[in-house]
Amino acid sequence: MSVPVDEVAAGVASMSTGDDQPSETSNAGGEQVVTPWDVAGGADGKIDYAKLVNEFGCATIDDALIARIEKATGRRAHPFLRRGMFFAHRELDQIVTAYENGEKFYLYTGRGPSSEALHLGHLIPFHFTKWLQEAFKVPLVIQLTDDEKFLWKSMKLEDARRLARENAKDIIACGFDPRRTFIFSDVNYMCTPFYLNVLKIAKCVTFNQARGIFGFSGESNIGQVGFPPTQAAPAFPDCFPHLFGTDKKSLRCLIPCAIDQDPYFRMTRDAAPRIGGHKPALIESRFFPALKGESGKMSASDPTSAIYVTDTPKQIKDKVNKYAFSGGRLTVEEHREKGGDLEVDISWKWLNFFMDDDDKLRTIGEAYGSGAMLSGEIKKELVECLTPMIVAHQEARAKVSDAVVDQFFSTAPRDFDSMFGELVGDAPAPSEGPVSFQGGENLVASNVPVPAVAGGEGNKGEDDGAAARGGDQPLSKSELKRIAKEKQIAEKKAAKAAEKAAKAAAAAQ
Repeated sequence: MSVPVDEVAAGVASMSTGDDQPSETSNAGGEQVVTPWDVAGGADGKIDYAKLVNEFGCATIDDALIARIEKATGRRAHPFLRRGMFFAHRELDQIVTAYENGEKFYLYTGRGPSSEALHLGHLIPFHFTKWLQEAFKVPLVIQLTDDEKFLWKSMKLEDARRLARENAKDIIACGFDPRRTFIFSDVNYMCTPFYLNVLKIAKCVTFNQARGIFGFSGESNIGQVGFPPTQAAPAFPDCFPHLFGTDKKSLRCLIPCAIDQDPYFRMTRDAAPRIGGHKPALIESRFFPALKGESGKMSASDPTSAIYVTDTPKQIKDKVNKYAFSGGRLTVEEHREKGGDLEVDISWKWLNFFMDDDDKLRTIGEAYGSGAMLSGEIKKELVECLTPMIVAHQEARAKVSDAVVDQFFSTAPRDFDSMFGELVGDAPAPSEGPVSFQGGENLVASNVPVPAVAGGEGNKGEDDGAAARGGDQPLSKSELKRIAKEKQIAEKKAAKAAEKAAKAAAAAQ
């Protein structure tokens, strides 16, 4: 069963975050701020998700859509989905409809590598993405934005590249299969097919639009201003010819991410029909609360603010007992009378993420909320839930060698059809010898769909008039108004330039 937008104050890590992950900090001005780099709640430190959905223009995920997903996949919805952690979307219903009609799609998510060790919030989107991949039996591309972290952080480029590989080991340890999972770092992979899409997207977005979407200022370096198309490009399958071939409309794309990444993909969706591609669909999450409370922040500079995947069982126990913000009352007597405050208790919120058993979770919530269970007891439940999960992750990561990482990074052409449907047997062992991480126009998958010729229903290219500009739908009124306004501005500039040139010529005479 889904949870209403305004009833759950928990969520998931950002798609492209590093050691200082956005979490719900309070804004002295009273207005919440949500961008890909800054997240601040209102005066109470909390995010008003219903308001955010309304401002961004996305839709909430309801019970009917969850039921359709369960029916289409034959699987029960993931706890993150049925408990409302992933709560909003853009055209997820269209992806489900296409899948019901036999159409294929692929998943795209990512991470900004800026820390040695990941915390639990960083792993959550990958756990959910793995469920989506296994439920729908589709391929996945994972972008590691080492270039972004170099541009935004006080970090050497070589360090960002090294952290990309280190973080990839934790991602792989979540259980992905290399037969239909491709991981790439922007610095390593950048190639002609990818860069072509970056350029086409960039040309669709004016600086004023970028400033309005992302909040760039005069202090922003030009690398930051030019970065957004790089995160947008993987939403188009022809960025990866070794996986999907060269047709921009060969597949639709579904992007699991935190809702603070929505601005990137609103820009992407706006550009998509203008470059001849499908608009990517999104499934968006809330933010994962810091260990010390919703108004706190998870940061690598404060190891007590989060549980890391490198923590020992003793460290996990000590952190939860000492630092997990409690909704318990000041005295046992008061707690027995009033019960624990589930709205603020972090142990309860984290159990909603990590405890699979719905019945047990409900029992704990009722006991703690009524006062029958004390704060120390619910913290014990959380420790017992987290410890085996983190130990299992550490064991899986220890098996991820450099050769295994290379296997996921390899741009060797795949067989298109083999990445969809059931996978038989275990993944092959990593191959010996050199591996290429860079894409190329000549590295093309086999058995890819044949692009429709002119006059058909496929992509006709960016220069075929309204059909290409609108792709599978006409331009909206707002898009037409924006294009007309930009045209007027360009004409005025041209007129002023001509007038200035004429005056200069007259003066010269």
